[in-house]
Amino acid sequence: MKKLLSKMDRPLLIVTIIFFLFGLIMILSASSMESFMRYNYSPYHYFFRQLIFLIMGMMLFIFVLIFPTKNYKKLSGLILGIVILALIGLIFYGYTANEAVSWYRVGPITIQPSEFAKIAIILYLANYYDKNKNSLDNQWNIIKPILFSIIIFALVAIQPDLGTALIIMIITVMLFYAVPIDKKQRLIFNKIFLGGILVVAVVLLATGGKFLKDYQLERFNFIDPCERYQEDSGYQLCNSFIAFKNGGISGQGIGESTQKYLYLPESYTDFIFPIIVEEWGLIVGIIILCMYAFVLFRIIKIARRANNLRNSLISYGVFTYLLSHIVINLMGVMGLIPLTGVPLPFLSYGGSYALCLMIGLGLVQRVAVESSSQKIK
Repeated sequence: MKKLLSKMDRPLLIVTIIFFLFGLIMILSASSMESFMRYNYSPYHYFFRQLIFLIMGMMLFIFVLIFPTKNYKKLSGLILGIVILALIGLIFYGYTANEAVSWYRVGPITIQPSEFAKIAIILYLANYYDKNKNSLDNQWNIIKPILFSIIIFALVAIQPDLGTALIIMIITVMLFYAVPIDKKQRLIFNKIFLGGILVVAVVLLATGGKFLKDYQLERFNFIDPCERYQEDSGYQLCNSFIAFKNGGISGQGIGESTQKYLYLPESYTDFIFPIIVEEWGLIVGIIILCMYAFVLFRIIKIARRANNLRNSLISYGVFTYLLSHIVINLMGVMGLIPLTGVPLPFLSYGGSYALCLMIGLGLVQRVAVESSSQKIK
């Protein structure tokens, strides 16, 4: 383990550890009142649950770290198949929460297969394109793996979980563009992607979004939320704005948030960032953004130093995975885009997401280890 530690990206490791510890502190602060007042649980209920998931995640991180990426050549297809079957199973055995059938209930915990789908897609696309890197002049070889992503996208979208489906689409598209293919081939697929976007836009405009549920349509009404404070479409977002305003430059102090007193529902999940700014202030909020930028920079650096296409794509995939969650969550709670229910990396409460995040970071660190080992040889 000492040898692995010496070859890991230690700056990335240190910052992620700080992030997870700070996230635990904020989950305790943000969830304590709601846990006690709404559910009659201990104020430490969600803190201990997240701690358990992080310990489990650390075990997965270590396992992934010592597991060579070449072994995913045979396993990535199997992993993807298991995830697709799990997503299909939700149609018959899924547990409903927040108007979406996205979880399996196993005793006191819930498991969200769509989170694991993101990691499965990254591994599958990375291994497929590495295996077929010498035959990418064939259009079918380029399109084939994307079909599995489309299947997963559809299975997640019908839950319905459009936020997660959007991230799956972004990961697929970004990995596709990271693959070195001929410019003429790229131009053809550019036209296909643009055509697909136009078709979706036309359908939305023509139907007025009738195929979406009422609560999904409400999320598109995100402008001036405080004018609709008594309505579902404005209540959460307006309270998010109030939290930002209350925080000011230096914050009200750790544990002193007023919005977590049931004003901002489930403030320890998607809306954890407004609570952080309310308690710690704008300065700490900016520091967090800088830390995110540092984490993303280190992952990109690892991707560029990777010793093969597979490892490079794995790192780019995890980079896209993190970036998508950060941008979509923060823009949502700031009222710049519709809310999607996407957790904020390292900081939001969530078991399945914490486990997948640990796996993703373990994959990136494994790529760093393998690149370092090759240089030493």
